[in-house]
Amino acid sequence: MWLEDNKYKQMPYTINKTDGTTIATVQDGTINNTTSLTLFGKSYSNFGELLNENQIKLLENSASTSAPAAPLRGELWFDTNTGQLKVYDGSQFEPAGGANSSASQPVSPTAGDLWHETGTDQIYVYTGSAWHLVGPVYTSGQTLSGWKIETLGSSGGNKVVSSMYAGNTRVAILSKETFTPSVTQTGFASIKAGLTLNSTLGAVFDGTNTQATNIDVSTTTNTSGTVIAGGNFVRADVADTMAGALTIDNDAGLIVGNAQELSLTVSSNNVTVAQTSQDKDLSFTINDGGVTKTPIALTGATGAIGLTGDVTITGNLNVSGAYNYTSSDIVQHSDTFLKVNAGGGEADAGLIVETGDTDDARLFYDVSENRWSAGENQTYSHLMRESDATADGDTNKNTKFLRTTAAGLLTVSKLKLGSVNASGGVIATTDTGSTDVPTIGQVATFGKFWNGSEKYVSTNEPTGSDGADGDIWFVREA
Repeated sequence: MWLEDNKYKQMPYTINKTDGTTIATVQDGTINNTTSLTLFGKSYSNFGELLNENQIKLLENSASTSAPAAPLRGELWFDTNTGQLKVYDGSQFEPAGGANSSASQPVSPTAGDLWHETGTDQIYVYTGSAWHLVGPVYTSGQTLSGWKIETLGSSGGNKVVSSMYAGNTRVAILSKETFTPSVTQTGFASIKAGLTLNSTLGAVFDGTNTQATNIDVSTTTNTSGTVIAGGNFVRADVADTMAGALTIDNDAGLIVGNAQELSLTVSSNNVTVAQTSQDKDLSFTINDGGVTKTPIALTGATGAIGLTGDVTITGNLNVSGAYNYTSSDIVQHSDTFLKVNAGGGEADAGLIVETGDTDDARLFYDVSENRWSAGENQTYSHLMRESDATADGDTNKNTKFLRTTAAGLLTVSKLKLGSVNASGGVIATTDTGSTDVPTIGQVATFGKFWNGSEKYVSTNEPTGSDGADGDIWFVREA
């Protein structure tokens, strides 16, 4: 009888988890709802229905709009609101795969969790400390923006490019090679190696650029006061024109010529125009009525300066070297006076004519005598002045030169003449119209000869050798 009673003695079920810990103790004939499944004790009436329902819940992972009421860590739940399978991590249900789709950040995420933000259609990953955007980089409201990898067809095969979009508009294409798309791409008739901008947008690079291989000079229209069109820059490879002034803010200045022959430089604010090629000329030309003329020519081989045409000088002309006039014409000056020794210092000054002598011929003012002098070979004499002339040579001996009076008179102490008539000898009886002044010798000879015959006066008797036939001889007694 005791054995029969002991057979039906109550024995509760102890329910353990996988790790061995007890989760519930279920008495005979009772049920337990400690978990999301129904646990029932020994001899519980209708336990088959609950057992089958537990099986169904496991099959559908407790599919419902709300999470199981008493989940265990590791329990699965299919969220019918989001269509996601979730697993309970001990504090909340996390998506078992894919992203947690919600408008706000998931609570208590773990590293590696994904979150689909429904407001922007963007995916985030949890790093363990913060949510980082995985993509796309633009929100659903911003539409396609940023880089997109694309494949474009061409006659040379498909080309992989990176397209830059902004607000669903392709702004630029980055390519490793140049090609022409086989399918029309709006704004991109051809793709260049590098970055090609959309031509329909008028897109430009704006900002600071440290280097550029090419500049588009097809236009001269500036988009703003600070964005200057390429066509407004002066080119170095061809002849070009500048509308504005060119300032070279460097003393090295300007260099011209394929051998850098001409330079314009500055040193200590002094400007130098230089012809640097040896023995080469520097010329300044003008267009005179369609004819090219060279008014100034600097000769490199000699250092000479050539001036062609009239020269007008305002101010003083100071010449430290010689003045050479190579033309056969006479030097002409329109001025009424020619001034030398303009400094006013006491110095002999005048005109020098170069000769072959030891010293040249000179006409100069002698400051020591306050007189004009002339001469050559270092022998000079005073020039005659009217104040130095006299008609009375007897009174003014050796001090004046002679001139006649207004009546033609001239006074001298003595007068000695050489032969002044035509024959240079005897006065002839035919010389009745001659105005020559006879000498004493001519007058004496005239007494001896008469028309070619001797008329002689002497104290001595003539001898046989004196005279000739027809001569007359006068003997004066002693």
